[in-house]
Amino acid sequence: MKKNKIFEDIVHGIFLLLGLITVGCVVIITVYLIISGLPAIKEIGLVNFLFGKKWASTAADPKFGILPFILTSIYGTAGAIIIGVPIGFFTAVYLSKIANSKVRAVMESAVNLLAGIPSVVYGLVGMLVLVPAIRKIFKVPDGASLLAAIIVLAIMILPNIIKVSITSLDAVPIEYEDASYALGASPIETFFKVSVPSAKSGIAAAVVLGVGRAIGEAMAVMMVAGNVANMPSLFQSVRFLTTAVASEMAYSSPGSLQRNALFSIALVLYMFIMLINAALNFFLKRDKEK
Repeated sequence: MKKNKIFEDIVHGIFLLLGLITVGCVVIITVYLIISGLPAIKEIGLVNFLFGKKWASTAADPKFGILPFILTSIYGTAGAIIIGVPIGFFTAVYLSKIANSKVRAVMESAVNLLAGIPSVVYGLVGMLVLVPAIRKIFKVPDGASLLAAIIVLAIMILPNIIKVSITSLDAVPIEYEDASYALGASPIETFFKVSVPSAKSGIAAAVVLGVGRAIGEAMAVMMVAGNVANMPSLFQSVRFLTTAVASEMAYSSPGSLQRNALFSIALVLYMFIMLINAALNFFLKRDKEK
């Protein structure tokens, strides 16, 4: 008994230490971004920084307005969610509740493969296939645009949404569905009125993972969006918050206002993700209380 107690205490201590390391990493990242990002915001001015419409960090008279980046990130993420979430959700329901074992095995393998493709490959395929297709179909001068970024992001978030949603749907007790069938409900009614509501927390988590993947993606977006600091338009080259940091960090001088402004952009991006998670937790807790 003593040996078992000692072993359990050791394992508990290891898990506690790992948990504290995870929390510590989040705290360190938060503190570092705040320390690095606030000086530029103070110097530029919060209103000018957040609502300025022009970004020209290397000009003789530099401008550091990130409103185009903020709106582009919001529109791009929203567009990817509007396209990707329904496709991912219905695919998950089909694979979990309708598809036979062979079809499910093949499609899950394809989803896993999709999840393992590097971002740069998505960007390369988008740049070589999607961008020219948009240019030809819509008769625009350049296919590198917000639309191209939305489509690429929608494809990239599918594996997260599908895999997590399948796991949540599979975890619904079979007794729930059996009771629904016993009451005369059809399979489709059972899936969407019993199984899906029972798995809504997991499905919501899948959506949040998709949002995080979409709003945090840089390389693929940089390759298909044009990376130009314009106000967002569907067929115009744009720049996201992530690509603004990635494209200029390499040649910004340490300690310069440009570099500090890039850290400020990273801080804004970080706050966006925190707000999204907080909003989701709020709505989920409110639903549980009801």
